Amino acid sequence: MAPKPTESEALVLPLKAAPFDPRFPNQNQTKYCYQSYLDFYRCEKVKSEGAEVCQYFKNVFTDICPNAWVEKWDNQRAEGTFVSKI
Repeated sequence: MAPKPTESEALVLPLKAAPFDPRFPNQNQTKYCYQSYLDFYRCEKVKSEGAEVCQYFKNVFTDICPNAWVEKWDNQRAEGTFVSKI
């Protein structure tokens, strides 16, 4: 019989990182971050807000992008000054 996990072992959550994307092969993942952000909001625009299919892009950009960038882009979208077309 296997030993019962300790309390600290029971709280361990599996970590998931953004998968490799061959379009962005370099160590600098800035473009991957930005493209995933755009892809998420474009997907929601086409599929409807909260669509399950779009969650992949959200998971990627929340994993890769610095929070400050995401907040800045969210503010720009809200103000109508975001550079890219979504």
